[in-house]
Amino acid sequence: MTMPIVLFNCPILRKKGVKITAFDAALARLAADMIETMHAAAGIGLAAQQVGQAIQLCVVDLRQTESEFEWELDGARPPLEIFMPLAIVNPVLIVVPEPTTSYEEGCLSFPEIRGDVIRPDKISVKFQDLKGVPHLLVCDGLLSRCVQHEADHLNGVLFIDHMAKDVLAMIDPDLKALKKQTREAAKKQ
Repeated sequence: MTMPIVLFNCPILRKKGVKITAFDAALARLAADMIETMHAAAGIGLAAQQVGQAIQLCVVDLRQTESEFEWELDGARPPLEIFMPLAIVNPVLIVVPEPTTSYEEGCLSFPEIRGDVIRPDKISVKFQDLKGVPHLLVCDGLLSRCVQHEADHLNGVLFIDHMAKDVLAMIDPDLKALKKQTREAAKKQ
């Protein structure tokens, strides 16, 4: 079932998610609903905060992208179709600081708003799956960027927080309009 996506300026987007300890049917259902929501919105990642839940869960799916990236999951290189869409629970990122790349990012909580963000190109992420089994994903390129973007959401950090001041200034009118739209929608509830 698709869920409404929370828009920028909603307070839950700034909440750090609590660690997940119950790996049950409710968690599996939430992840499935998040994946359906992400696909319906034509996204490649979605964090629990974006659907109103302040927990350490995000989903990613890069099977339909044309970007090139490398990955290793638990020491092997399974085809993307085997492990995506991927639910990432309680992620802990280890960033390789160099090199960094600049890439235009968007976010489902910021419709139509995009801007350049500089991020490290390669990461390792320790996480659990929906059954609580630990995994290690090492990746670069768009997969790395997507995981970093979603993990930021789980900690109350937004992609605009990583933008240079000049980039932020260019999208400022759009951000103000979205804030106003979110505020007006909240008043109607």
